[in-house]
Amino acid sequence: MDRFLAPHSPEAQAHSLVTENTLSWDMEHPSLNETLIAGCASYQSLSRYLTGADLVFHPRTRKELEDVLRRYSYDAIHNIVARARSSLAPGGYSRVCHIAERSLHSVLDSDDNVVVLLSLHTSPVEINLFLTVHLPGILRYDCLLSKLGGLFFFLSLSPLLWRIFFLYL
Repeated sequence: MDRFLAPHSPEAQAHSLVTENTLSWDMEHPSLNETLIAGCASYQSLSRYLTGADLVFHPRTRKELEDVLRRYSYDAIHNIVARARSSLAPGGYSRVCHIAERSLHSVLDSDDNVVVLLSLHTSPVEINLFLTVHLPGILRYDCLLSKLGGLFFFLSLSPLLWRIFFLYL
């Protein structure tokens, strides 16, 4: 989890504040702190995805990954608001959702987080099927290289090819 959201990030701090101070975090202001809820929801959605406990369909693209994380963050927002003793200000729900989505987008946009998150719940069979369907030219090139004894060279380029491929999705 530290790779995606460091312990000193606003999301991690919001998560610890909401989960550790369950009795008093929502009583400091007349309405709920939207940034706090959104940060906690972002953290919980990433944590839920990393465990993969209730992940039925594995995302294959960035768009599918964003959809899964967005759905998880909405679930977390609903749970946090349901436990709170005060209510959101008018228009607060849409603002919380927007802040949470922006936080998740910043995580996905940094480094190669999309590739890492997509590869966490992907089996080798799914990778081979994906390559066969979407990259037949590269697979034909792989067969040619293996016949010529250059398979090691192709395998050493594989991480680079994956990064280039996911940049264009």
